[in-house]
Amino acid sequence: MIDYQILMTTFGMVFLAELGDKTQLATFCLAADCDPKLSVFIGAALALLLSTVIAVIFGSVLSKYLPEHYVKIAAGIFFVVVGIWMLANAAKAVAA
Repeated sequence: MIDYQILMTTFGMVFLAELGDKTQLATFCLAADCDPKLSVFIGAALALLLSTVIAVIFGSVLSKYLPEHYVKIAAGIFFVVVGIWMLANAAKAVAA
């Protein structure tokens, strides 16, 4: 059974998260340099599909051993740490 609310929430979150990230920029560069463009599209789509399958499997297994709120806290901490790291690197780049 498909839960359309979860489907649309997931689509929206992943779509927004992918906008302007390194993966999209790499795909943009490959599409600018390579022909046929269809090969770039299929390669990028398969890579995203595979990484999503791995995430879903890992999340399913992890949810059997850890309560959901621990996973959410860990994900939140991870994103905060990565955000601080990215800000620190950006500050270093501006200073250089």
